[in-house]
Parts: sequence; C-alpha cells; structure tokens
Amino acid sequence: MNKQYIYTFLLLFLFVGLHAQEIPLINKFYPEDYNAESQNWSISQAKNGFVYVANNKGLLEFNGAHWTLYSTPNQTIMRSVKAHDSKIFTGFYMDFGFWEKDEFGVLNYTSIVNESKVNLLSDEQFWNIIELDGWILFQSLQRIYIYNLDTKLVKVVNSETSITKMFKVDGSVYFQEVGKGIYKIEKGIAKLFSDRKELQDNVVVLAFKKNQELVFLTQNKGFFTNQGKFLLNSNLSNYLLDKSVYNAAQLRNGFFVIGTISNGIVYCNPSGKIKYTLTQKNGLSNNTVLSTFEDNKGDIWLGLDNGINKIDITSSIRIFKDQNGTLGTVYTTAFHNGYLYLGTNQGLFCKEYPSSNSFEFIPNTQGQVWSLEVVDETLFCGHNNGTFTVNDNKANLISNIQGTWGVKKIDEGKLLQGNYDGLYVLKKSAENWELSHKIEGFNNSCKYFELYHSNTVFINHEYKGVYKLKLDDQFKKAVEVKIDSSIDKGVHSSIIKYQNNIIYAYKGGVYRYFDKADKFARDTVLDKLIDKNDFLSGKLIFDASSNKLFSFSKENISYLRPDKFSSNSIITRKGITSNLRKGAIGYENIQKIADNKYLIGTLNGYIITDLKVDDKISYNLSINSVKNHSVNGEPKYLEILNEDPKELSPENNSLEFTYSVPYLSTDAPVKYQYKLEGYRDDWSNWSYNNKILFENLSFGNYIFKVRAKIGDELVSNVPTYTFTIQRAWYISNVAIASYVLFVFLFSLFMDRLYKSYYRNQREQLLRKQEREFQLKSLESEKELMEIKNNQLKQDVESKNRELAVSTMSMIKKNELLNSLKNEILKGDDKSLKSVIKIIDKNLNNTDDWQMFEEAFNNADKDFINKIKKIHNNLTPNDLRLCAYLRLNLSSKEIAPLLNISPRSVEVKRYRLRKKMDLPHDVNLTNYILEI
Repeated sequence: MNKQYIYTFLLLFLFVGLHAQEIPLINKFYPEDYNAESQNWSISQAKNGFVYVANNKGLLEFNGAHWTLYSTPNQTIMRSVKAHDSKIFTGFYMDFGFWEKDEFGVLNYTSIVNESKVNLLSDEQFWNIIELDGWILFQSLQRIYIYNLDTKLVKVVNSETSITKMFKVDGSVYFQEVGKGIYKIEKGIAKLFSDRKELQDNVVVLAFKKNQELVFLTQNKGFFTNQGKFLLNSNLSNYLLDKSVYNAAQLRNGFFVIGTISNGIVYCNPSGKIKYTLTQKNGLSNNTVLSTFEDNKGDIWLGLDNGINKIDITSSIRIFKDQNGTLGTVYTTAFHNGYLYLGTNQGLFCKEYPSSNSFEFIPNTQGQVWSLEVVDETLFCGHNNGTFTVNDNKANLISNIQGTWGVKKIDEGKLLQGNYDGLYVLKKSAENWELSHKIEGFNNSCKYFELYHSNTVFINHEYKGVYKLKLDDQFKKAVEVKIDSSIDKGVHSSIIKYQNNIIYAYKGGVYRYFDKADKFARDTVLDKLIDKNDFLSGKLIFDASSNKLFSFSKENISYLRPDKFSSNSIITRKGITSNLRKGAIGYENIQKIADNKYLIGTLNGYIITDLKVDDKISYNLSINSVKNHSVNGEPKYLEILNEDPKELSPENNSLEFTYSVPYLSTDAPVKYQYKLEGYRDDWSNWSYNNKILFENLSFGNYIFKVRAKIGDELVSNVPTYTFTIQRAWYISNVAIASYVLFVFLFSLFMDRLYKSYYRNQREQLLRKQEREFQLKSLESEKELMEIKNNQLKQDVESKNRELAVSTMSMIKKNELLNSLKNEILKGDDKSLKSVIKIIDKNLNNTDDWQMFEEAFNNADKDFINKIKKIHNNLTPNDLRLCAYLRLNLSSKEIAPLLNISPRSVEVKRYRLRKKMDLPHDVNLTNYILEI
C-alpha cells in the first residue's frame, strides 16, 4: 500500500475519536505549591477575596499570590470551612470553632466547643458548615450543632442513625438521615420532609429548586423529588449512570458542577445539558473531586484528592488542547463556508464550526502547512509540498513548487505566490487555478511579501532586510531589485499592507513606507503596538472584516481599530500571554470565527477568546503583613489593621512588606509596583513579586505605597502604610540638646584653654627668645673663648718652640763646651785650666736650668705639680730628669744637659724607677708622658 494512503488512513483513524472540547483555563496547585497534604475537603471565600481550604494538615489561606498554612490546633484532619464576615469557621475531629485575624494580620483560633462548653459525642468529626441568618450550623455524622453568633449559645439536633449531608436551599436547611429520609430544620427542630424510599437508601449529595420543587441529586441513582424520579436531562442522566457522584454545587447562574469519585467533573447548564466534562486527561490534576465551590467572581474551585484546581469559567478564554498530539502545532487558520480549518505542521484539518464534531484530516495534505487564505471565495493552502485549493474538504494540488508561503491577488484571475525560492504567478483557467510561471530576477525566500500599487513588490527577509522589487508589466521579470536602507533588518520582523500602506514591524518599532521620500519612517500611531520591553514578534495581522490590526507580545495580544466617533485609533490589549498562547514565534496567527470571537493557534491546539467580553471585576489590593527583620532573633510581625502611623524603634529599621490582589487567572497575571516615600519617591518597575524588603532604613517619616494591575488595567485602590522610625537615643532631641550644651560648655572651656594655651605659648616664646639670646651670648662667649684658646694654643706652641729651641741651644752649647773641654784636657797646658773652669761653670750654670724650667712650666704647667703629688720623694735633680723625659729626650740628649755621661743618665733613670716603684714591664718614658 502507498505510504501516503497509510499515513492518511492513520490520521483519519485517530480523529474518529477526537472530540473537540473547548474548555476554560485551569489553575493547578499541588501539595508542594501550598506546603500541605494532598486531600482538600472543603473550600470557602471571605469578603476580602481570600480563599480558605480545609486540608488534611489544617487551614489553608490563599491571598491571590501566596498560600499560608495554619495547622489544625489538635493536629487532626480539617474537614470543613466556612467564611462569614471576618470569621473563618472550621470543623475537624472533636472540635469546631472560628479563626480571626489579629492586629498583625495573622489568624488565631477560638474553640466554640471550649468557649460554649459543648459536650461532644465520642469520635465526632465535622464535615459541613452552613451559615443562615446569624446562625452557624456544624454537621457531624451524628449531630448538627447550631451556634448563635450573638448569644454564643449552641443548640443540638440529634439523629437516630447517621447524617450524610446538610443543604441550604432558599433560606431553609435540610439534611439526610440514612434509612429515614430528608429532614428540614425549623426553629431548631428537625422535621421529616420526605421519607421516600429512594431518599432513604441513596446518599444525597445536592439539593436545589427546580420549578418550585425541591430536587435531590443522589450519589449513584440520579435525580429525585418528593414525588419520585426526576429527569433533568436524559444525556446527563445517562452520563451519570456509571459515575459515583461525591459532591455537587448549583452556581449563581443556575449552572451545575458535579464532582465525581473517579471521573472529574461535569459542567452543565440549568437544563442539565452538558457543556463539557473535565478529567485528569484533559486538564484536572486529579479525577477524585472531594469539594466544589463557586467564588465571588463566579469561577469554580475544586478540592481534589491530590491538589486544588480553579476553573476560570467566567474568563472569555476557552482552550482546545490536542491531548494525543495528532494535530501538531497550529501555524495558520481559516473560517470558510461554515468550516474551521487548522493548518499545522502535520497537515490540514477541518470540522464544522460551531459543533462538537471531531476534526478531520484532509487527505493528501500531510506535512507542513504555512498559510490559509481565502481569495474570491476560494480557500488556498500554502504548503511545504506546494499550493492547494480546498473545496468540499478536498485538497487539489495546483502547484508542486516546493514551499509556498502564501498568495496575494494581483487582479482578476491572477495571483502572486511567494515560495522558498522566489515569486511565482498563478492564473485561473476556466474554473481552475494553475501555475503560470516564475518571476525571473529574484530567487530569495518570500515569506512576507506585499504587492504595492501596480507592479511593486516589497519582500521582508529577516536576515537580509526589506527588498523592493520593480516588476515588468507582464509580471515575468524583476527589472529592479534593491534593499531598502532606511530601516534595519530584524529577526521575527514582518511586513503587511494596511490601509493601502506598506507597514514594516520589528523590535525597533513600526514603520510606514512613504512614496515621495522613497523610504520608511516611524508611524507614531502604529508604533504603539510594539513595546520594546515586551517584544516577542513583529508579526502583524489585519482582519479586514472587523478592521482590526493585531500584534503579539510576551504579555498581551493587542489590536488597533479606528474610533467610531473620531479620526483617532484605539489600541486595546488583551491579557493573553505568550506562556498561555504557546505558539511558534514569528508564526502567530489569529482568525475571526464569529462576532468578536477569535481563534489563536498554539503548539498543541488553539485558544478561543471573545474580545467583547469584559473580564474587568473590581478587586482590592491589600497589604497582608509587615515584618521586622531585626539583627537578633526571628522576624516579628508589626500591626497592620490599625491605620494610624506606627512609631518604630531604631532597631526595627528592616521591614518586609507582603501584599496581594485576591485574584487568580492564567490569562492575566497580577503585577505589582511599590514606592517608599521618604526613601525613594519613584515607583519601582512592574513585577510579579508580591513582597519587598527594605533594610537598614535611617530615622525619619515614611509612607509605603503599593499598586497593582491585572493585565493592562490598574487596580483602583492604592493601600498605604505610614510609619516613623525613631531616632536612636544618641540622636534624640534631649541628646541633641545635651550635645549643644556640651558643645557650648566645651567651647567655653576650649576658649579658656586656648587663651591659657596661647598665653603659655607666648610666655614660652619669650622664654625661648630669652634662651636663644642667652645661647647666642654663650655662643659669642664660646667663640671668644675659642679665640682666646686658640691664642693660648698658639702661645703654648710658641712657648714649646721656645722650649725646644732653648733645650736644643742648651744641648748644643753643652755639647760644644764638653767638646772643647775634652780637647783641652788632651793637652798638658796648665794655662788652660782657667778655661776649663769657665767651661765647667757654664756647664753647671743654674741660669740655663731656670730659663728651661720657666719655659717648661709655661708649656706644661701642671706636670711638675702632678708628679710631685704622685711621687713626693723626688729631688730637684729627679724632677729635672723627669722634665727632660717628658720632652721625650733620649739618654744621649739628656747627658749634656746634666753634664754627665749617657751611662750616668741610665743610672739616674734606674734610680728614678726605683723611687717611683715602677714595675719591671712599665716603660719609664711612657709612664711620664701619660701623667
């Protein structure tokens, strides 16, 4: 068998069972998200929008951004919860009571059982709570306790068997007693309402009014009234036959949500017509639905056996998800002749729309579909394999040129076709379209192209830029090809024709081509469609039927339309994020399928949105907590309920604020912006973060402000928190006054100190000057003394010279006389005796010694006295010898002076040593020189 036919057969087989359910958005929370256990038994909502859930581990609070767990006081499973006014009533094993927020925004529990001294039966658990006209009713399996909010008194309604559930219908309370039937509580007393066999033996999960008659939904047998079997809707009844219903709720709009044990939920209208079913296969976290609840907005919350789900039934968005992956990624869509066509990466599919029929694969179209365009009532399919026309859900290949991006009308019977390798022309022959020829002179890919005027074509190439082609009149050849230099190229850019203008869009903005200037320039109106900070794709799509121009960003789908009452244009943003769209970037697609109803292709199906539906609901932003992060210890909650300005001590200067809008939606997440006046007066950037920490704030006055926006709409209120951080003790007013006084006294002290200091300095200066004068005087005296000393020194030197001259003269004289004497003595002439006498007289002349002694004393004044003091036994001759030795004279030089022989001088030296008692090893001359 041909592979093509096998592929077609398989696709057709798969799509036989592909039921097209368009379902609401579902927000999923798992145990790890809310930090508690898996089972969730009951759900309620307070007036401020906070959602409360009875979980196995305790009471869960959801403020729109964050879950908080308050553990069950006795550590048992919490079974029921009901929010009323400012109190949150809960029931669990062997206790029931209420929670209230303190001044710090934290819930605290009060036990009604203890407060009102209620005597419980053994092992009671409280499965249901109802509020009615100032009374709170707590239901266990054995009793119903009725609590008066004013008197705090408790009444008890007993049962003979077991109570399955109680219901509130039109201001009255009913309950089922197993084996007995349905009872109604009137004035605190239970009265039998119906004892029909079906209502005795079958567990009732819901009671509601239909045509003024009370209808009961049972767990396994369907609907009953007091009169017998009730048929709300045959299809619904048949569907529920093999399902085990655990709980159900009638919504404010009359619709029903029916939760089952193993088959998820059924959502049906007031007549019982099933709108859709939700299971784990098509969106729920779990198939076992333990509780159902309608919130203030009208959305549905489900407490599951594993997690918590919120179904956005009030949202204008519905999703079709291809669970089997057979469709693939939707690249293009078309609505033609009552059929919805999806062009995907796996082929072309269609179905009647609107209908619950399955999508069918159109044979011979397997592979990548790039475009679907209706031209003159003919649907053209641009495909990787070529170009098809689609009639009666059959595809006819009219061009086998690979890679057709799309087609544009030239004139009647002629189309311009863009392909991977350039431009082609299609022509109509009789009633059929066929390929005519390729346009020569251009071979680049033509993903985005637009025909302008008669024979100009603009082509956007993401990697090369915008080409401008001039074609000949026969559309056979490009006579001029140039790249426009007035704009930049860009990835995910696009080009379209809008209001007969060529529009180019990329991350840098939106530009329009101007003929006269022959260049592109920024279009100030269309440019608002592209936000650089939110840019995802420059893809623009024009819907001629509604005159809307669409763009796609990370956070929104935006569209521009002319104002009906002015020449201006209006830009509207729809909060359908890229995370929700999950489309192929650069291949965004949107298709009108009904008035204000549009289809958007995704990676695994499509999204339906109604642009007319106003999702705006008034929500309040609130500051949930303020915590002080002190340096020492755990964070401490600060008061928030009292709006008066708070006085904080200096150490409480690191504050964490948490805030939220009690709103949850996948299509329009909440963003927050804050500022702290007194610290920084500018608003912060928008962020999904719902808390901020300010650390180490200085003393002063502060006002914290926060605001939020849902999608593109600001939340109306701006909550504030006013506080003052006090000065530290060392910078308080008293401390500052003390500092001023201290500074004043210190200044006086310093003034006096400085005056005393400067007086002392002046006195010291005077003394210093006086000392300097004295020093100068001393220096002068010193200089004078030095001069005198020098003079004395010179005198001494002169005396020494005189002494030396005198000594030498004496030595020479005596030597001469001794020589003469010796010569005379050699002769025998007696007549010369007189001469010898004269010579001896001169040799022994004391005048020479006196002159020498005087000169010696002048040169060395203290020597004679010193040596006399040391050696007082010396004779004048000894002193004379010492003087000659002091002059460092040798024995030979001394001998003439003493008129003795050198030998005799040695004898004298020896005797002198003995008188001085000098040791043998001490030199006599050295000793005398050192004295």
